[in-house]
Amino acid sequence: MQEYVKVLIADDEPIIREGIRDSINWNEVGMDVIAEAEDGEEALELAIQHQIDLILVDLNMPIMNGLTLVKRLQQELPKCRVIIITGYDEFSYAQEALRLQVADYLLKPVKPANLLEVLKRIRENISEQVEQRMFMELATSHLSQNTLAIQEKFCRDWIEGLLSETKVKEQLRFLNMPSTNPTHLVVIRSQDFQFDQPLIDGQDREMFIHSVKKIILDNVSEQKCLIFRDKHGLFFLILWNEVQEVTFSKIEKAIQEEIKAAATTYCEPITSELMDLQAVYHHCKSKVDEEAHISPIVKRARNYIREHYTNHDLTLEALAQNLQVSPVYLSRTIKQELGTSFVSFITKMRIKKAIQLLNSTDLQVYEIAEQVGYESQHYFSTAFKKTVGVSPNKFRKGMLSKG
Repeated sequence: MQEYVKVLIADDEPIIREGIRDSINWNEVGMDVIAEAEDGEEALELAIQHQIDLILVDLNMPIMNGLTLVKRLQQELPKCRVIIITGYDEFSYAQEALRLQVADYLLKPVKPANLLEVLKRIRENISEQVEQRMFMELATSHLSQNTLAIQEKFCRDWIEGLLSETKVKEQLRFLNMPSTNPTHLVVIRSQDFQFDQPLIDGQDREMFIHSVKKIILDNVSEQKCLIFRDKHGLFFLILWNEVQEVTFSKIEKAIQEEIKAAATTYCEPITSELMDLQAVYHHCKSKVDEEAHISPIVKRARNYIREHYTNHDLTLEALAQNLQVSPVYLSRTIKQELGTSFVSFITKMRIKKAIQLLNSTDLQVYEIAEQVGYESQHYFSTAFKKTVGVSPNKFRKGMLSKG
Protein backbone atom coordinates (compact mmCIF):
# COMPACT_ATOMS: atom_id res chain seq x y z
CA MET A 1 0.00 0.00 0.00
CA GLN A 2 1.32 3.43 -0.98
CA GLU A 3 2.00 6.03 1.70
CA TYR A 4 -0.16 9.15 2.01
CA VAL A 5 0.93 12.17 -0.03
CA LYS A 6 2.23 14.79 2.44
CA VAL A 7 0.44 18.12 1.97
CA LEU A 8 1.19 21.66 3.19
CA ILE A 9 -1.30 24.56 2.99
CA ALA A 10 0.26 28.05 2.81
CA ASP A 11 -1.97 31.15 3.10
CA ASP A 12 -1.71 34.24 5.30
CA GLU A 13 -5.44 34.09 6.14
CA PRO A 14 -6.31 31.46 8.80
CA ILE A 15 -9.92 31.23 7.63
CA ILE A 16 -8.77 30.34 4.10
CA ARG A 17 -6.38 27.66 5.40
CA GLU A 18 -9.12 26.21 7.57
CA GLY A 19 -11.62 26.27 4.70
CA ILE A 20 -9.27 24.39 2.37
CA ARG A 21 -8.36 21.88 5.08
CA ASP A 22 -11.96 21.15 6.13
CA SER A 23 -13.52 21.06 2.66
CA ILE A 24 -11.71 17.88 1.61
CA ASN A 25 -11.63 14.35 2.99
CA TRP A 26 -7.86 14.09 2.49
CA ASN A 27 -7.52 10.44 3.46
CA GLU A 28 -9.98 9.43 0.76
CA VAL A 29 -7.65 10.83 -1.89
CA GLY A 30 -4.60 9.28 -0.24
CA MET A 31 -3.32 12.54 1.22
CA ASP A 32 -2.54 13.95 4.64
CA VAL A 33 -2.22 17.64 5.63
CA ILE A 34 1.05 17.61 7.55
CA ALA A 35 1.46 21.35 8.19
CA GLU A 36 0.12 24.86 7.58
CA ALA A 37 2.02 28.14 7.10
CA GLU A 38 1.02 31.82 7.14
CA ASP A 39 3.93 33.19 5.10
CA GLY A 40 6.29 32.02 2.36
CA GLU A 41 9.39 31.72 4.52
CA GLU A 42 7.63 29.51 7.09
CA ALA A 43 6.15 27.43 4.26
CA LEU A 44 9.61 26.81 2.76
CA GLU A 45 11.07 25.74 6.12
CA LEU A 46 8.17 23.38 6.87
CA ALA A 47 8.19 21.94 3.34
CA ILE A 48 11.89 21.06 3.62
CA GLN A 49 11.53 19.81 7.21
CA HIS A 50 8.67 17.41 6.37
CA GLN A 51 9.77 16.67 2.77
CA ILE A 52 6.34 17.74 1.51
CA ASP A 53 4.98 16.12 -1.67
CA LEU A 54 2.29 18.73 -2.46
CA ILE A 55 1.90 22.37 -1.42
CA LEU A 56 -1.18 24.55 -1.88
CA VAL A 57 0.09 28.13 -1.90
CA ASP A 58 -1.38 31.62 -2.07
CA LEU A 59 0.46 34.14 -4.26
CA ASN A 60 0.00 37.13 -1.95
CA MET A 61 1.80 36.26 1.30
CA PRO A 62 4.09 38.36 3.53
CA ILE A 63 7.90 38.00 3.80
CA MET A 64 8.11 35.73 0.76
CA ASN A 65 5.37 35.75 -1.88
CA GLY A 66 3.99 32.65 -3.57
CA LEU A 67 5.95 32.86 -6.84
CA THR A 68 9.26 33.33 -4.99
CA LEU A 69 8.36 30.36 -2.78
CA VAL A 70 7.68 28.20 -5.87
CA LYS A 71 11.08 29.12 -7.33
CA ARG A 72 12.82 28.24 -4.05
CA LEU A 73 10.92 24.95 -3.83
CA GLN A 74 12.10 24.02 -7.32
CA GLN A 75 15.66 24.34 -6.03
CA GLU A 76 15.20 22.75 -2.60
CA LEU A 77 12.41 20.21 -3.27
CA PRO A 78 12.29 19.65 -7.04
CA LYS A 79 9.82 16.74 -6.73
CA CYS A 80 7.29 18.77 -4.71
CA ARG A 81 4.15 19.58 -6.69
CA VAL A 82 2.48 22.99 -6.39
CA ILE A 83 -1.13 24.13 -6.63
CA ILE A 84 -1.50 27.91 -6.67
CA ILE A 85 -4.70 29.19 -5.06
CA THR A 86 -5.05 32.93 -5.46
CA GLY A 87 -7.42 35.86 -5.74
CA TYR A 88 -5.36 37.36 -8.58
CA ASP A 89 -7.18 36.85 -11.85
CA GLU A 90 -4.41 38.29 -13.98
CA PHE A 91 -2.97 36.66 -17.07
CA SER A 92 0.64 37.59 -16.15
CA TYR A 93 0.41 35.59 -12.92
CA ALA A 94 -1.04 32.59 -14.73
CA GLN A 95 1.71 32.87 -17.36
CA GLU A 96 4.42 32.87 -14.69
CA ALA A 97 2.77 29.91 -12.94
CA LEU A 98 2.76 27.96 -16.22
CA ARG A 99 6.42 28.84 -16.80
CA LEU A 100 7.22 27.46 -13.36
CA GLN A 101 5.32 24.28 -14.28
CA VAL A 102 2.96 24.29 -11.30
CA ALA A 103 0.46 21.44 -11.11
CA ASP A 104 -2.57 23.75 -11.26
CA TYR A 105 -3.72 27.36 -10.85
CA LEU A 106 -7.06 27.91 -9.03
CA LEU A 107 -8.89 31.15 -8.30
CA LYS A 108 -10.50 32.01 -4.96
CA PRO A 109 -13.05 31.18 -3.81
CA VAL A 110 -12.20 27.58 -4.67
CA LYS A 111 -15.08 25.17 -5.06
CA PRO A 112 -14.41 21.95 -3.11
CA ALA A 113 -15.48 19.83 -6.10
CA ASN A 114 -12.92 21.55 -8.36
CA LEU A 115 -10.16 21.21 -5.79
CA LEU A 116 -11.04 17.54 -5.22
CA GLU A 117 -10.81 16.88 -8.96
CA VAL A 118 -7.34 18.47 -9.11
CA LEU A 119 -6.16 16.52 -6.03
CA LYS A 120 -7.37 13.20 -7.47
CA ARG A 121 -5.52 13.90 -10.71
CA ILE A 122 -2.31 14.71 -8.82
CA ARG A 123 -2.70 11.63 -6.62
CA GLU A 124 -3.16 9.47 -9.70
CA ASN A 125 -0.10 11.01 -11.34
CA ILE A 126 2.01 10.40 -8.22
CA SER A 127 0.79 6.80 -8.02
CA GLU A 128 1.71 6.20 -11.66
CA GLN A 129 5.21 7.60 -11.10
CA VAL A 130 5.69 5.46 -7.98
CA GLU A 131 4.62 2.36 -9.93
CA GLN A 132 6.95 3.27 -12.81
CA ARG A 133 9.84 3.75 -10.40
CA MET A 134 9.12 0.41 -8.70
CA PHE A 135 8.89 -1.27 -12.10
CA MET A 136 12.22 0.23 -13.18
CA GLU A 137 13.89 -0.83 -9.92
CA LEU A 138 12.53 -4.36 -10.37
CA ALA A 139 13.59 -4.44 -14.02
CA THR A 140 17.06 -3.16 -13.13
CA SER A 141 17.36 -5.81 -10.41
CA HIS A 142 16.32 -8.59 -12.80
CA LEU A 143 18.67 -7.26 -15.48
CA SER A 144 21.53 -7.17 -12.99
CA GLN A 145 20.83 -10.76 -11.88
CA ASN A 146 20.51 -11.92 -15.49
CA THR A 147 23.73 -10.13 -16.43
CA LEU A 148 25.56 -11.95 -13.63
CA ALA A 149 24.13 -15.26 -14.83
CA ILE A 150 25.12 -14.43 -18.43
CA GLN A 151 28.61 -13.48 -17.22
CA GLU A 152 29.04 -16.76 -15.33
CA LYS A 153 27.91 -18.89 -18.28
CA PHE A 154 29.99 -16.90 -20.76
CA CYS A 155 33.18 -17.23 -18.70
CA ARG A 156 32.68 -20.96 -18.21
CA ASP A 157 32.00 -21.51 -21.89
CA TRP A 158 35.03 -19.36 -22.79
CA ILE A 159 37.50 -21.24 -20.59
CA GLU A 160 36.12 -24.57 -21.81
CA GLY A 161 36.69 -23.56 -25.43
CA LEU A 162 33.01 -23.70 -26.41
CA LEU A 163 32.81 -20.26 -28.07
CA SER A 164 34.05 -18.82 -31.34
CA GLU A 165 36.26 -15.73 -31.29
CA THR A 166 33.41 -13.67 -32.76
CA LYS A 167 31.08 -14.79 -29.96
CA VAL A 168 33.71 -14.05 -27.30
CA LYS A 169 34.20 -10.48 -28.56
CA GLU A 170 30.44 -9.99 -28.84
CA GLN A 171 29.89 -11.08 -25.23
CA LEU A 172 32.81 -8.95 -23.99
CA ARG A 173 31.25 -5.89 -25.61
CA PHE A 174 27.88 -6.73 -24.00
CA LEU A 175 29.57 -6.94 -20.58
CA ASN A 176 31.41 -3.65 -21.21
CA MET A 177 34.79 -5.37 -21.18
CA PRO A 178 37.74 -4.82 -23.56
CA SER A 179 37.72 -7.07 -26.62
CA THR A 180 41.52 -7.31 -26.42
CA ASN A 181 43.45 -10.14 -24.78
CA PRO A 182 43.13 -10.21 -20.97
CA THR A 183 46.45 -9.90 -19.16
CA HIS A 184 46.01 -12.25 -16.19
CA LEU A 185 43.92 -15.13 -14.94
CA VAL A 186 43.67 -15.49 -11.17
CA VAL A 187 42.28 -18.51 -9.36
CA ILE A 188 41.17 -18.49 -5.71
CA ARG A 189 40.67 -21.78 -3.92
CA SER A 190 39.26 -22.25 -0.42
CA GLN A 191 40.10 -25.56 1.24
CA ASP A 192 37.88 -24.88 4.25
CA PHE A 193 34.71 -24.78 2.20
CA GLN A 194 33.82 -27.82 0.13
CA PHE A 195 30.70 -27.34 -1.98
CA ASP A 196 29.80 -31.02 -1.84
CA GLN A 197 29.58 -31.16 1.94
CA PRO A 198 26.05 -32.36 2.85
CA LEU A 199 25.86 -30.21 6.00
CA ILE A 200 26.23 -26.95 4.06
CA ASP A 201 22.82 -25.81 2.88
CA GLY A 202 22.08 -23.67 -0.16
CA GLN A 203 21.67 -20.42 1.77
CA ASP A 204 25.07 -20.75 3.48
CA ARG A 205 26.66 -21.65 0.17
CA GLU A 206 25.20 -18.59 -1.56
CA MET A 207 26.28 -16.33 1.31
CA PHE A 208 29.80 -17.73 1.10
CA ILE A 209 29.94 -17.26 -2.67
CA HIS A 210 28.65 -13.69 -2.39
CA SER A 211 31.14 -12.86 0.39
CA VAL A 212 34.14 -14.25 -1.48
CA LYS A 213 33.19 -12.42 -4.68
CA LYS A 214 32.76 -9.17 -2.78
CA ILE A 215 36.18 -9.53 -1.13
CA ILE A 216 37.83 -10.23 -4.47
CA LEU A 217 36.11 -7.34 -6.26
CA ASP A 218 36.83 -4.93 -3.39
CA ASN A 219 40.54 -5.64 -3.85
CA VAL A 220 40.49 -5.11 -7.62
CA SER A 221 37.95 -2.28 -7.67
CA GLU A 222 39.92 -0.18 -10.15
CA GLN A 223 40.42 -3.04 -12.59
CA LYS A 224 38.50 -4.14 -15.65
CA CYS A 225 37.67 -7.71 -14.71
CA LEU A 226 35.24 -10.62 -14.84
CA ILE A 227 34.69 -12.94 -11.89
CA PHE A 228 33.13 -16.39 -12.03
CA ARG A 229 33.14 -19.88 -10.52
CA ASP A 230 33.93 -22.98 -12.51
CA LYS A 231 32.11 -26.30 -12.15
CA HIS A 232 34.57 -27.36 -9.43
CA GLY A 233 33.72 -24.39 -7.18
CA LEU A 234 36.98 -22.53 -7.83
CA PHE A 235 36.77 -18.74 -8.12
CA PHE A 236 38.41 -17.17 -11.16
CA LEU A 237 39.21 -13.59 -12.04
CA ILE A 238 39.95 -12.47 -15.60
CA LEU A 239 41.93 -9.21 -15.59
CA TRP A 240 42.79 -6.71 -18.33
CA ASN A 241 45.38 -4.76 -16.34
CA GLU A 242 48.53 -5.32 -14.32
CA VAL A 243 47.87 -6.42 -10.76
CA GLN A 244 50.12 -5.95 -7.72
CA GLU A 245 51.41 -9.08 -6.00
CA VAL A 246 50.30 -7.74 -2.64
CA THR A 247 46.69 -7.89 -3.89
CA PHE A 248 46.68 -11.69 -3.62
CA SER A 249 47.88 -11.56 -0.01
CA LYS A 250 45.15 -9.04 0.78
CA ILE A 251 42.49 -11.31 -0.74
CA GLU A 252 43.71 -14.34 1.21
CA LYS A 253 43.86 -12.37 4.47
CA ALA A 254 40.42 -10.84 3.98
CA ILE A 255 38.83 -14.24 3.31
CA GLN A 256 40.54 -15.62 6.42
CA GLU A 257 39.48 -12.69 8.63
CA GLU A 258 35.97 -12.05 7.33
CA ILE A 259 34.62 -15.53 6.66
CA LYS A 260 37.10 -17.67 8.62
CA ALA A 261 38.21 -19.73 5.62
CA ALA A 262 41.74 -20.44 4.44
CA ALA A 263 42.26 -19.42 0.82
CA THR A 264 44.97 -19.90 -1.78
CA THR A 265 45.47 -17.68 -4.81
CA TYR A 266 47.48 -18.20 -7.97
CA CYS A 267 47.97 -15.72 -10.81
CA GLU A 268 49.02 -16.62 -14.34
CA PRO A 269 49.91 -13.98 -16.97
CA ILE A 270 48.13 -14.42 -20.29
CA THR A 271 50.53 -13.91 -23.18
CA SER A 272 48.67 -15.92 -25.80
CA GLU A 273 45.74 -15.17 -28.08
CA LEU A 274 42.21 -14.39 -26.97
CA MET A 275 41.09 -17.94 -27.66
CA ASP A 276 43.91 -19.64 -25.71
CA LEU A 277 42.39 -18.93 -22.31
CA GLN A 278 41.47 -22.61 -21.96
CA ALA A 279 45.12 -23.67 -21.68
CA VAL A 280 45.85 -20.94 -19.13
CA TYR A 281 42.79 -22.01 -17.14
CA HIS A 282 43.93 -25.63 -16.90
CA HIS A 283 47.44 -24.54 -15.92
CA CYS A 284 46.04 -22.23 -13.21
CA LYS A 285 43.84 -25.01 -11.91
CA SER A 286 46.72 -27.47 -11.61
CA LYS A 287 48.91 -24.83 -9.96
CA VAL A 288 46.35 -23.92 -7.33
CA ASP A 289 45.93 -27.63 -6.56
CA GLU A 290 49.68 -27.75 -5.92
CA GLU A 291 49.41 -24.60 -3.80
CA ALA A 292 46.88 -26.33 -1.56
CA HIS A 293 49.67 -28.52 -0.21
CA ILE A 294 51.90 -25.61 0.81
CA SER A 295 52.38 -25.37 4.56
CA PRO A 296 51.04 -22.42 6.58
CA ILE A 297 54.56 -21.21 7.41
CA VAL A 298 55.51 -20.94 3.75
CA LYS A 299 52.22 -19.20 2.92
CA ARG A 300 52.92 -16.69 5.67
CA ALA A 301 56.46 -16.23 4.37
CA ARG A 302 55.26 -15.68 0.81
CA ASN A 303 52.60 -13.20 1.87
CA TYR A 304 55.15 -11.31 3.95
CA ILE A 305 57.52 -11.14 0.98
CA ARG A 306 54.68 -9.93 -1.28
CA GLU A 307 53.98 -7.10 1.14
CA HIS A 308 57.58 -6.11 1.92
CA TYR A 309 59.72 -7.05 -1.12
CA THR A 310 60.33 -3.36 -1.93
CA ASN A 311 62.15 -2.98 1.42
CA HIS A 312 65.89 -3.48 0.79
CA ASP A 313 66.30 -4.57 4.44
CA LEU A 314 64.22 -7.69 3.83
CA THR A 315 66.56 -10.66 4.29
CA LEU A 316 66.05 -14.34 5.00
CA GLU A 317 67.14 -13.72 8.59
CA ALA A 318 64.71 -10.83 9.05
CA LEU A 319 61.86 -12.89 7.58
CA ALA A 320 62.69 -15.89 9.78
CA GLN A 321 62.74 -13.66 12.84
CA ASN A 322 59.36 -12.23 11.96
CA LEU A 323 57.92 -15.74 11.54
CA GLN A 324 59.74 -17.00 14.66
CA VAL A 325 61.53 -19.88 12.92
CA SER A 326 65.18 -20.54 12.15
CA PRO A 327 66.62 -19.21 8.87
CA VAL A 328 67.95 -22.65 7.93
CA TYR A 329 64.53 -24.30 8.40
CA LEU A 330 62.73 -21.50 6.53
CA SER A 331 65.18 -21.57 3.62
CA ARG A 332 64.89 -25.34 3.26
CA THR A 333 61.08 -25.33 3.51
CA ILE A 334 60.68 -22.54 0.93
CA LYS A 335 62.96 -24.39 -1.47
CA GLN A 336 61.10 -27.68 -0.99
CA GLU A 337 57.57 -26.29 -1.32
CA LEU A 338 57.97 -23.42 -3.80
CA GLY A 339 60.74 -25.00 -5.86
CA THR A 340 62.86 -21.88 -5.58
CA SER A 341 65.16 -20.22 -3.07
CA PHE A 342 64.28 -17.20 -0.95
CA VAL A 343 66.69 -15.02 -2.97
CA SER A 344 65.31 -16.21 -6.33
CA PHE A 345 61.72 -15.69 -5.17
CA ILE A 346 62.25 -12.13 -3.97
CA THR A 347 64.38 -11.31 -7.03
CA LYS A 348 61.63 -12.54 -9.36
CA MET A 349 59.09 -10.29 -7.63
CA ARG A 350 61.38 -7.26 -7.75
CA ILE A 351 62.25 -7.73 -11.42
CA LYS A 352 58.58 -8.24 -12.32
CA LYS A 353 57.73 -4.93 -10.66
CA ALA A 354 60.71 -3.27 -12.34
CA ILE A 355 59.54 -4.43 -15.78
CA GLN A 356 56.13 -2.94 -15.07
CA LEU A 357 57.71 0.40 -14.10
CA LEU A 358 60.03 0.39 -17.13
CA ASN A 359 57.06 -0.16 -19.41
CA SER A 360 54.63 2.28 -17.82
CA THR A 361 56.68 5.17 -16.37
CA ASP A 362 59.49 7.59 -17.23
CA LEU A 363 61.30 6.95 -13.95
CA GLN A 364 65.08 6.83 -14.09
CA VAL A 365 66.68 3.42 -13.62
CA TYR A 366 68.13 4.38 -10.24
CA GLU A 367 64.63 5.48 -9.11
CA ILE A 368 63.15 2.15 -10.20
CA ALA A 369 65.94 0.34 -8.38
CA GLU A 370 65.00 2.14 -5.16
CA GLN A 371 61.29 1.49 -5.62
CA VAL A 372 61.70 -2.27 -6.06
CA GLY A 373 64.03 -2.76 -3.10
CA TYR A 374 67.62 -2.42 -4.34
CA GLU A 375 70.12 -0.21 -2.51
CA SER A 376 72.15 0.55 -5.63
CA GLN A 377 71.52 0.87 -9.37
CA HIS A 378 74.52 -1.35 -10.07
CA TYR A 379 73.16 -4.24 -7.98
CA PHE A 380 69.72 -3.82 -9.57
CA SER A 381 71.12 -3.73 -13.13
CA THR A 382 73.18 -6.87 -12.49
CA ALA A 383 70.15 -8.77 -11.13
CA PHE A 384 67.95 -7.48 -13.97
CA LYS A 385 70.36 -8.52 -16.72
CA LYS A 386 70.86 -11.94 -15.13
CA THR A 387 67.09 -12.50 -15.01
CA VAL A 388 65.92 -10.85 -18.23
CA GLY A 389 69.01 -11.12 -20.42
CA VAL A 390 69.52 -7.41 -21.08
CA SER A 391 70.15 -4.32 -18.97
CA PRO A 392 67.20 -2.17 -17.81
CA ASN A 393 68.12 0.58 -20.28
CA LYS A 394 68.34 -1.81 -23.24
CA PHE A 395 65.07 -3.44 -22.19
CA ARG A 396 63.33 -0.06 -22.10
CA LYS A 397 64.76 0.98 -25.49
CA GLY A 398 63.68 -2.32 -26.98
CA MET A 399 60.14 -1.90 -25.66
CA LEU A 400 59.96 1.69 -26.87
CA SER A 401 61.14 0.81 -30.36
CA LYS A 402 58.29 -1.67 -30.65
CA GLY A 403 55.81 1.08 -29.89
